[in-house]
Order: sequence, then C-alpha cells, then structure tokens
Amino acid sequence: MRTALEFVALAAHDVVYPAGEAIDAIYFPITAVLSVLTVMRDGAAVEIGTFGCEGLSGAQVALGGERSASQVICQVPGDAYRMPVAAFLAHFETAPTFRRLVRRYAEALFNFMGQSIACNRLHPVNERCARWLLLTHDRVAGDVFELTQEFLAIMLGVQRPVVNVAARALQDAGHIRYHRGRVEIRDRAGLERAACECYRINADEFARVV
Repeated sequence: MRTALEFVALAAHDVVYPAGEAIDAIYFPITAVLSVLTVMRDGAAVEIGTFGCEGLSGAQVALGGERSASQVICQVPGDAYRMPVAAFLAHFETAPTFRRLVRRYAEALFNFMGQSIACNRLHPVNERCARWLLLTHDRVAGDVFELTQEFLAIMLGVQRPVVNVAARALQDAGHIRYHRGRVEIRDRAGLERAACECYRINADEFARVV
C-alpha cells in the first residue's frame, strides 16, 4: 500500500473533487483539512462535512460509488497522501483491517454530516463558529491556522458581516485572536464552552467509531 501513496502539498481552496465528476484518487490528509461543500446553481455553497488526519476523501468508493456528488476542497493548507482509486480498492479487498477501518470511518462521516445538518438549522452562528474552529484546531499542528472571513462564511453558510460579528464576539471573550486571515486559539476550554453541543457529539462519535 505504501508504494502506491504519493505525497502532495495542498493549498487553500484547491479543488480535490469537482462536484459530479469521477473520483480518480483517494486523499489521506496529514496536516491539510478538507471540506465537503454542497454548491447550488447560483454558486452559493455550504459545508456539510470536514475531515483531516483522522479520515480520508472518497469514502463512498468503498461503498461502490464512482463520483463525488459534492465538491471537496482544501480548507486549511497542508500536506496529504494521494492514492489512485485502483490501488485503494485493491488494498480494500485484500486487507481486512484496512477495510474495517474505512467502513467505520464512513459510518462516522455519515453521522457527522447528519449532525452538521441539524446544527446548521438549529444553533446560533456564534456557537457554530466556535464548533467549527474547534474541529479545525483538532486537525492542525499547533494553535494557529489560516482562515479568511470569506471562507469561514462559506463553511457556516452565512454572509461575511455575520461571520465578522461572530468572530469578534469570540475574540472579545478571549477565546481566539483573529487577524488578517489567521486564527490563533488562545483559550481552548473557553471555546469549548462557547460551542454548541454538536462539537462534543462529533468528537465522541469519531473517537468511538474510528
């Protein structure tokens, strides 16, 4: 399996899978964070899933899927391994432990997406913003990562002024520092208290399943 892996560096906004196109490779993030977006006809987009070093892209291939219904992009720049789909499927068929892990991860991602849909509908943007920052913090190396207001607005499915108010509230509370497209997590415990219940539900689910 290792010989089929190619090391790649992903930049912010790199499109890993365009919506509706065939999946030709599986990505295993190392320090990069990837985002699954539903994009409407008018170009409006909202995030329905996110993953980093705990997961992989294209999990639907293991279930017989061939195309990505959603757009998958790089959310936070970093490194990843890339594997051709043919090599992935060959290993999936011959390695029971790997097959079990992929299936359990697919279960966790499915549950994560369901929780995200409920969260986007029911919880205030300040709490959702704190949840999203915590999820990203879990997946990056260190307390500082790149993030523009425009990108965070897409992730949360709101307008940029709304993001500005939410980020300012978290900064004024001392939980984060947000300056020129960079976020620094300053009070992790405080940020967890500011987040909605969905963060802990998601974190516990990934710990249980994966």
